[in-house]
Amino acid sequence: MRKLFFLAALLIGLTSASFAQTAKTGAPKEKAMELQKKLSLSDKQCEKVSAIYQESANKFETIKKQENGDNAKMAKALAPVRKETITKIKAQLTKKQAVKFDALVKQERANNAGWSTGWSADS
Repeated sequence: MRKLFFLAALLIGLTSASFAQTAKTGAPKEKAMELQKKLSLSDKQCEKVSAIYQESANKFETIKKQENGDNAKMAKALAPVRKETITKIKAQLTKKQAVKFDALVKQERANNAGWSTGWSADS
């Protein structure tokens, strides 16, 4: 009985840890939906932002393959993609949303978290 309880607890812990790691980065659609909540995006804006994130994710995967996963080379190659992504997203936002978005990017960058890490117009 004790082993069964331990096994169940271990399984729950591993599942929770796995979910926490994937939720941090998220899929493009999930990230867009997260922004929709934080910035009060319309459904149309959310769809466009999701497409922008998807395009960036595709570019990231291409760069990752080209640079064989070398983080230093990838960081350098991704800099223009990051700027382009931020610019495209901000083009979909109202001025008020853009101000909130800039604050979110700055906060996430300071916390070194999520898609926004290094995805500011400054990097």
